[in-house]
Amino acid sequence: MGVQVERQPVFNVPGIVLAFIAALVVVHGWREYLASDAQDALALATFGFVPGRWTYLIDPDGVADVFAGFTGPGATDREEIARYFLGDGSLQWWTPLTYGALHANWAHCGVNCLWLAAFGSPVARRIGPWRFAALFAVTSVAGAGAHWLSHIYDLQPVIGASASVSGLMAAATRFMFQSGGMIGLDSPQGTRPPLVPLPRLLRDPRAVPFLLVWFGVNFVFGIAAGPLGITPSPVAWEAHIGGFLAGLFMFHVFDPPAVIVAPAQRPDIPPTP
Repeated sequence: MGVQVERQPVFNVPGIVLAFIAALVVVHGWREYLASDAQDALALATFGFVPGRWTYLIDPDGVADVFAGFTGPGATDREEIARYFLGDGSLQWWTPLTYGALHANWAHCGVNCLWLAAFGSPVARRIGPWRFAALFAVTSVAGAGAHWLSHIYDLQPVIGASASVSGLMAAATRFMFQSGGMIGLDSPQGTRPPLVPLPRLLRDPRAVPFLLVWFGVNFVFGIAAGPLGITPSPVAWEAHIGGFLAGLFMFHVFDPPAVIVAPAQRPDIPPTP
C-alpha cells in the first residue's frame, strides 16, 4: 500500500519577502547599469539618510562648523561633497525609510537579500505581509535614528537595508527557539504559541549565545571592516543595532494574538473516547 507524501517546495519564501528582495535588486541594478553618475548621486542625495540634514533643523550653527573643519589635502573636495548632500538643508522626511533601498555594491545588496530571505521568511509567515511591511519600516526608522544619534553632524549618506534585516533577525529570536513558534498564520492545524517574554528569552541558553554573537560580530565588523580592507566604506553598525533592538523590543506590537488549539480539535489527533 503506497503512502502519499506531501511535496514541499524547494524555495519556500513568502511573496512579501520575494517582493522586497526583487525591489532591492531592481533598484541596485538601475543604479549599477542604467543610471548616469549624476543620476546616481542625485538618488543618494534624495533617498539616502543624511544625519546632518536632520540636525540642521535644530542646530544649523553646529552643521556650519562642520565645513570649518575641512582642512588639509582634499578639503575642497570633501566640502563640495558635504554641501551637495546637505543641499538646502530642508528635512527629507522619507529618507529614514528609503535609505534601505540603496546599497553600496552587489555584495552589500546580496548579503542583505540572503539574510532577508533567511530571517524574513519565518517572520512573514508568522505575522503576515502587512504586519511584515510595517515591521520592516519601523526597524528601518529605528536604524536611522540610532545612526543619527551617533553621527549627528555627519553629512555623508547612510544606505542599506541592514537595519531592517537586523530587526527581522531580532524578531525571529522572539519565537524561533520555542516549540511551535515557527507556525504561521496560514497553518491549518497546530498551535502558534505567544512570544517568549523578554526576561525568559534572555535566560534561554539557546538564545543568549545567538544574541551575544550577533552583537559581537556587528561591533567588531563595524570597527575593523575598514582597516582590514573588507569594505572601502564605513559600516553603519549603529544602525544595525538600532534596527535589532527595535525588532527585539517591539515585535510584540506586530505579532497577532496567539492561536492555541486543543488536542481534540486538531485533525491529526483523534478524540479520546
